[in-house]
This record gives sequence, structure tokens and C-alpha cells, in this order.
Amino acid sequence: MDVHRDFCEVAIAEEGKVRSAGRIATRPELLELFAQSLSLDDRVVLEVTGNAWEIARIIEPHVKRVIVVSPSDTGIRQARAKTDRLDARTLAKLLAAGTLDSVWMPDERTRVMRRRLARRSHPWDPLAPPHRRRHHSTFGTSPPTS
Repeated sequence: MDVHRDFCEVAIAEEGKVRSAGRIATRPELLELFAQSLSLDDRVVLEVTGNAWEIARIIEPHVKRVIVVSPSDTGIRQARAKTDRLDARTLAKLLAAGTLDSVWMPDERTRVMRRRLARRSHPWDPLAPPHRRRHHSTFGTSPPTS
């Protein structure tokens, strides 16, 4: 899967052939539906991105293994022709060939802690120390509104 903020491009490698399988919106309910369509023998590969861990968490219970790889280990960055479809197909080929090494995947406890720390590090967070909240008034900007 080639993962983006709004969608994932899917490619499938079966019996030595790779085919494109379209796009899925990156929304939890649609990813869960996609994951349910997979087999317990399937393996899924994603590149590390901002939402890769959450996508992996949704897919993990439905497949044999989810492999999250570093983009620098795939060779996709150096590719001459670069499209989402080609990137997904390349990931599928590399997975089928067994040439990908997974990066360390944080467990659920670590993921929760990272989310908490990330929220607290934002200057507009009401739980942040006062000197961080003043950052915006110093530079004449205002914090984002919900």
C-alpha cells in the first residue's frame, strides 16, 4: 500500500504477478472494511508515514503480518517514474520477493504515549506549560481553532 493522508493506493502480488487494486480513502471505517476483505495468510507492506502506525493497527488483526518499511530502503525515492500506482506496485513486488526489512513497530502502549506527548508539545495545548502557550502572542499569530 502506498499511503497518503487522504487515500491509500493498493497493489496485489499473487502467483508472481502484480496488479493494481485501486484506492481506498484513508478513513478508519473504510480501512477496516478493506482489512476484513484480506486473508489471514496475507502480508501487507506500508512505508513509514504520519498515519502508517494507525493504518497498521487497523489491518494487523486481519493478516499474517504488516510490514512497515523505511522509504529509503525501498528505492522508490530514486525511481525515474513516480506515481502512486507504480509505488504501490513496487512495494508489492519487493514484498513478494522478500527483500524488505521492517522498521521497529511500537506496541499499543508506546503509540498511546507518543500521541499524548505529541499533543502536549503543541504550543496551543492547554496542558502545555504557560511559556509555550505564550509563543503565539510573541510572534503575533493565534493558535488554531477547532
